[in-house]
Amino acid sequence: MGRHPRPSGGRSGLKICIFGAGAIGGYLAVQLARSGAEVSAVARGPHLAAMRARGITLLIDGEERIARVPCTDRPSELGEQDYVVIALKAHQVGEAAESMLPLITGDTTLVTTSNGLPYWYFHARGTVAGPSPESIDRGGIQSRLFGIGRAVGCVVYPAAEVAAPGVIRHEHGRRFPIGEPDGSRSPRLERFHAAMEAGGLEAPIREDIRDEIWLKLWGNLCFNPVSALTWATTDAIAQDQGTRAVCRAMMLEAAAIGEQLGLKLRVDVDRRIDGLGSLGAHKMSMLQDLQRGRSMEIEALVGVVTELGKLTGVPTPTVDVVLSLVRQRARSAGLA
Repeated sequence: MGRHPRPSGGRSGLKICIFGAGAIGGYLAVQLARSGAEVSAVARGPHLAAMRARGITLLIDGEERIARVPCTDRPSELGEQDYVVIALKAHQVGEAAESMLPLITGDTTLVTTSNGLPYWYFHARGTVAGPSPESIDRGGIQSRLFGIGRAVGCVVYPAAEVAAPGVIRHEHGRRFPIGEPDGSRSPRLERFHAAMEAGGLEAPIREDIRDEIWLKLWGNLCFNPVSALTWATTDAIAQDQGTRAVCRAMMLEAAAIGEQLGLKLRVDVDRRIDGLGSLGAHKMSMLQDLQRGRSMEIEALVGVVTELGKLTGVPTPTVDVVLSLVRQRARSAGLA
C-alpha cells in the first residue's frame, strides 16, 4: 500500500471545520484538505490523540492519505469559520450545539450531514400541522442557537469506518449531494461545491435537497434497526424474504407519510431495497454502534417516522413494532 502524507498547504482562504471527525468526518477532512482549504477537525478521546500525533490517515484506493490539520476537543481554539460541517451522530448534535458557537460568525454556513432529518427541515415549509417532531430538534435548541438561514443540507452516501484511532477506512462511494433548503443555487453553496470537487468528492447541487434527505432516511428507517436486531449485513437483509418484507412494509408506511408532507421519492420501494442490498456484506451504522457499545440513532431514524405518522394521521404499525424492539435491544445492551 502506498503512503502519501499530504499536509494541508496551498491555502485557498476557505476555513472549514469538520465537527465530529469520525468515519465520514475524517474522510471529509482528508479530502477537503487536499482541495487547499484550511481544514480543522473536532474530535475526542484516543481518536483525537492519534490524529494530533500522526495526522488523520485515510485508507482509500489502495493508498494511505494523511492530512495534518489542527485537531481539538475545544472548538473555541479554532476560531471563526466559513463553513462548519456537522458530522456528528444525529442525537449528538443538540448536546454539542452550544460548543459550536465560537466557530460561528454572521457569515458562517452550517453544513448538516447527520442521518435523519436536520433541524431546519420543516421550517418555512408549511407541510406539518404543529411543531416539528422532538426527535429532530429536541427542545428547539439547534433552531434557537443556530438560526435557520445559515444551514445547507448535505446527504452522505459513502461508507467508511474508523479502523483504528486516527485511521479511517473508506469502503465505497464519493457522492455527497448538497442543496439550499429553498432550492436556490447560492454563492455559498457554489463555493462549498467547488471545495468538495477539488478534494476529489462528488457534490452535485440539488434543487430538491429535502427529497434527497427523505430518500436517504427511507432506507435508513428499516435497514438500520433490522440490522441491529438481526446482526445481518445489507445483502442478507435484502435477500431474505422475511427481512425484506419487514423493510418493505416500513418503507410503504413512510412513503404514505411523505405523500402527506409533499415529499417525493424518485425510486420505488424495491429498487431502494435492491440498492442497499447491492452494497454487499456491509454493516449498517446502527449495527456497528451496537457491536461497539455506542448509542444508536434510534429516534432520529425510526422514532421520527412514528412521530410524523401521528402528526399526519398516517398509521405506522410496522414501524412502531420495530421501534419498540430496537429500543428494547438498546436497553438490553445498556445503551439507553
